[in-house]
Amino acid sequence: MRYNQVTIKDIARELGISPSTVSRALKDHPDISPDTKKAVNELAEKLNYQPNIVALSLRQSKTNTIGVVIPEIVHFFFSTIISGIEDVAYSAGYNVILAQSNESQAREVLDTKALFNSRVDGMLISLSRETTNFDHIESMLSKGVPIVFFDRVYDTNQASKIIVDDFTGSKEATLHLIDQGCKRIAHIEGPPNLDISKQRLEGYKQALAEHNIPFNKELVAVCPSGTIEEGRKATEKLLSLKNPPDGIFATNDPAAMGAMQAIKASGLKMPTDVALVGFSNWFFSSLMDPPLSSVDQPGFEMGQEAAKLLIRQIEKQDKNDPDFTPETKVLKTRLVIRESSMKKGK
Repeated sequence: MRYNQVTIKDIARELGISPSTVSRALKDHPDISPDTKKAVNELAEKLNYQPNIVALSLRQSKTNTIGVVIPEIVHFFFSTIISGIEDVAYSAGYNVILAQSNESQAREVLDTKALFNSRVDGMLISLSRETTNFDHIESMLSKGVPIVFFDRVYDTNQASKIIVDDFTGSKEATLHLIDQGCKRIAHIEGPPNLDISKQRLEGYKQALAEHNIPFNKELVAVCPSGTIEEGRKATEKLLSLKNPPDGIFATNDPAAMGAMQAIKASGLKMPTDVALVGFSNWFFSSLMDPPLSSVDQPGFEMGQEAAKLLIRQIEKQDKNDPDFTPETKVLKTRLVIRESSMKKGK
């Protein structure tokens, strides 16, 4: 059996009632009390109980399909990841089912259940920026579903992860601004619950510390959604400070684009008055005016590596090979310097 199936007996044992009571509760039998029905149905939902016998029997066979849960398809970085996943998956004889959480935890929960019910052999997951409860992930892991996390990962030792070196990328971006002569460098921070945001903030802090520049909380503006509009508003606040920044490192390129709008609206020049660096190196970064410096992430490679890890795990499970050890792969970033931050000549 490839997945650990939940049965009526499991639900009965957990609740301390008979299997027949569970069966009748699931069928909404009038002899069963509302409280019992509620308890049974809630546990069945939590454990993703499958009452369909045909579906249960089908799940024993391999489908050669992997599911992907991604926060946003329109995001340039994620679209390159999808290309990398498909490149490896199709070459290995696997089909890909794609689900978009649209940055919603509720949608992410529904997506993982839908993929499970579609009998995928494993899942590749990047968490939504809303996700703070991981019961749906734990539920899948407890069933033995092979999962690999990428970019936005869940802190567990039961699954492999592919991440980029956000800390070093952010540190290099901030060091570059220091090297260009910036003295008051602000940071537009991403969703605080995401580890990538924490790592980028820490990289920024480390660069300041290495040059004995005191960390100043008023120079950190949080953008929970990391959008253009949030980046613009955050930068307007930063520029209104009594002692405004002369350099800004943004958590992503959309936030940097918003920052650029605010800087221009203030009548300031880039990089002369304010030097600006983003993160992600979106396709439009080089087309902005001035072209935006940004930390490039290897999205295609991330997708390839995530798919390779997942397929390897699926095939080990198919052979009943117990020798599976989750691993974490860290991919390097690269700072792309353009006119938005280059005060000094190349």
